Amino acid sequence: MEQPKVVHSTFTLERKFPKPPEVVFAAFSDPAKLRRWFADSKSHETEEFTVDFKVGGTEYLRYKMTGGPVAGLSIENKGSYQVIVPNERLVTATTMSVEGRPISASQVTIELLATSEGTDLICTHQGAFFENSDGPQIREQGWRVLMDKLAAVLAN
Repeated sequence: MEQPKVVHSTFTLERKFPKPPEVVFAAFSDPAKLRRWFADSKSHETEEFTVDFKVGGTEYLRYKMTGGPVAGLSIENKGSYQVIVPNERLVTATTMSVEGRPISASQVTIELLATSEGTDLICTHQGAFFENSDGPQIREQGWRVLMDKLAAVLAN
């Protein structure tokens, strides 16, 4: 049998934030806050970022890598909001392309659980990774970095 050309993977990350769910949710629903932790980075130049935060709305991010062996590559994320329950949950479906070539399709579910200390966030990423993609391990590491950046935004 021939090797599959698509790698499927699911991972779940959990983080605790000392802020109430309303504050954490705002970091996803407010385009300016979302850009700070999700779109902007020292490792790339954001060329375009738009958000229409509503069920059926879109999220679009295009950036150019600025360093390392991938410097100059153009990466594009196109997403749509599938489910939004304010202060509790959101689900997005996203594709990622490098230089116009699709490398993955993903569904990401964010759950926010109120606790006496603030919010427990559960991020479940279900992905299909195509030939020559970054793969599940690198994507999981990317989400860990994003959670650190979210923590920094929430701390300010």
